[in-house]
Amino acid sequence: MSDAISHTSSDREPHHPAAPLYPELVALLVEAAGAPPGWADRLTPEARLDGDLLLDEGELAALAGRLRERFGPAADLARLRAGLDLAALEALTVADLQKLIPEEGAR
Repeated sequence: MSDAISHTSSDREPHHPAAPLYPELVALLVEAAGAPPGWADRLTPEARLDGDLLLDEGELAALAGRLRERFGPAADLARLRAGLDLAALEALTVADLQKLIPEEGAR
């Protein structure tokens, strides 16, 4: 078992209540994953893209394109991922994706 997987949420930053997920982000994740009905029920802010949602590189690339297309260059998943080491890539969550999306007033 790798160290990244054995960490608990208490090993990370202090837990703060997560904002509700943007419906548009949920729809993009479902679309990029080619997900079956009910898959979106697994989406929580804490869900890891790799470990929990099991998104592969092709799905992540599709998601990156959809995010940039919908929300502009600030929503650059590829740039975010390029700056992370393996442990951080494994820990990347849906909440991390949501942070890439401009606030409602800025959209």
